[in-house]
Amino acid sequence: MQEHAFSFVVDATPREIWTLFWNRRQRIIEHGDVRIEILHPGDEIGNGLVRHCSFRMPRYLLSGGVGYSWEWLTEVTPHESWRYDGVGRPLWSHATGRTRLEDLGDGRARVHFREVYEVFNPLLRAVLERRVHRFISRDNDRLMKAAIERGIRAMRDSR
Repeated sequence: MQEHAFSFVVDATPREIWTLFWNRRQRIIEHGDVRIEILHPGDEIGNGLVRHCSFRMPRYLLSGGVGYSWEWLTEVTPHESWRYDGVGRPLWSHATGRTRLEDLGDGRARVHFREVYEVFNPLLRAVLERRVHRFISRDNDRLMKAAIERGIRAMRDSR
């Protein structure tokens, strides 16, 4: 089992970040080589949201350098936090992640993220899990921060 955690500060309130993540009109989100398609929006606060994601994977897994996950969100607390569980391929795996928004005042927030990742097959887990998880998590903090900052700028510019 692998674990990955980070946090970063952005010039946005938790409410703005929440609005960006939970925009009901946006069905497809693309940032760099990551694509997220919302398949089911969940209830009025997002519990039960289902998404399909594609992202870069190591080429040695013979998947054309692309990985996929199917994820569902639960334990949603508006403007504060949510949890996701997902299964992924080509290295059949399970991931659980939590995102928490901390209000720092002055229009700033800290985004906390933690993920636990485990490959189902014990042999593949021993041989590949650490290496693959390091690859897919390598730039998560930078990518997530850049996507939030870009989205917040666009949201503010559209007002």
